[in-house]
Amino acid sequence: MTDPDQQVNRQWILTARPEGLVDETCFELRTSPVPEPGPGEALVRVVWLAAEPTQRGWLNDGPNYMNPVGLGEVMRSGGVGQVVASNHAQLAVGDWVAGMVGWQDYVIAEAGGLFGLNRVPDGIDPKAMLGIFGSTGLTAYFGMVDIGQAKEGDTVFVSGAAGATGSIAGQIARLLGCRVIGSAGGPEKCKWAVETAGFDACVDYRSEDVESRLRELAPDGLDVVFDGVGGAVLDAALANLAERARVVVVGGISSGYGPGEPPPGPRNYLQLGIKRARMEGFIFLDYLERFPEAFGRLGQWLGSGGLVYAEDISEGLEQAPAVLRGLFEGRNLGKQLIRIADPETLAESR
Repeated sequence: MTDPDQQVNRQWILTARPEGLVDETCFELRTSPVPEPGPGEALVRVVWLAAEPTQRGWLNDGPNYMNPVGLGEVMRSGGVGQVVASNHAQLAVGDWVAGMVGWQDYVIAEAGGLFGLNRVPDGIDPKAMLGIFGSTGLTAYFGMVDIGQAKEGDTVFVSGAAGATGSIAGQIARLLGCRVIGSAGGPEKCKWAVETAGFDACVDYRSEDVESRLRELAPDGLDVVFDGVGGAVLDAALANLAERARVVVVGGISSGYGPGEPPPGPRNYLQLGIKRARMEGFIFLDYLERFPEAFGRLGQWLGSGGLVYAEDISEGLEQAPAVLRGLFEGRNLGKQLIRIADPETLAESR
């Protein structure tokens, strides 16, 4: 973290497209003057950045649900920050805003909307807008409620159970009356999923045979599979489907989201036909009109203590490329955040 009164804006600029996992050789940390807000604009000091697997996909020069980050552009990222200067009628100095900020110290806020910067509602922890009240929580909610159609009595399997989205998805299933089995890498993460997030069981994919363990834990099969991992873990789940199962595809972090030829598809896909099951993917943006519904239910569950979330915090903008890479190496537990400024120091400086 750096002095909030600094007179430069540090920015990670994409200079080359990565071939494999991300590292800082694909970026250059440059400095530029702090921008001045014009009429109807506000200057925002970025405080928190979100690190998410989807960012790796944005670095490929190919089709995605958002355009790729251009060479020479600031790396795209969701984040939250505080207004430090304002000519904006709806944004006052000290207000927290959330949205696409990029890997940089300062950003100009203009219009709000889906990809703009919007004021964080009063009473909400600003960084929660990057997790439970951001794309993470929305993906977990609509994936489990709409695509997975989880209902009381179902047996649900969630890969990445100690990750940001999987941990919330599994808890939503539990709140809907389901029996929930997760998978995670290592005993610490599995213990957290069971003892803190309330999963009924968690399989350590690093030391256990996932397919056989799922057969033991769910002898009648899996009614819902919520998968953000792909690869061997997805294959193990497909081998253990119940009839009319629903498989929800939200990601494939085992692939690394790299460019070029994708890895071979699931070898057990024929189980979808045998079990008359379906596999469906989606993007949370598909449900824009229902965001208020999701926020309402997530807020109720959170307020009642039925829903918890973990945050894994790294310090400093200079760490951003390494932190993004770490998502694909299984380093994080819960939502991976990067703190690049101290909000208490910002408040004192005003």
